[in-house]
Amino acid sequence: MREFVFLGCCIGVMLLSGCGEKPPLLVPVTGTVTKDGTGVTAGSIFFHPDDANSYLKDTPSSLLQTDGGFTMKTFPFGDGVPPGKYKVTLGPEVANRIGRPKLGRLETTTWSIDVPESGIDGYQFEAR
Repeated sequence: MREFVFLGCCIGVMLLSGCGEKPPLLVPVTGTVTKDGTGVTAGSIFFHPDDANSYLKDTPSSLLQTDGGFTMKTFPFGDGVPPGKYKVTLGPEVANRIGRPKLGRLETTTWSIDVPESGIDGYQFEAR
């Protein structure tokens, strides 16, 4: 019983402290991930902030839709990402499944994106 009380207290503290400083600006970013012209599905895409970005606290992400489409979100603040430069990765499971494991690791990905304050609509990432 003590274990459950302790676990409940830990979860409560994490929930109360988990919502830190909100990014000053979130801009919309949408696009698609394809391989050989076909949408990549059943996975996630992640934007890892460059060290030069003004906001480094969160890693925006999105699930890939059935057509490979994505709409980036910065959890828990909502749709969009702070403007700036990002390295982009796929979830390791999807990167391995499509035969591009380098795209699943921050150290080896070849993808990057520079998000302006106006946002981006329809960016295309092609897994080659």
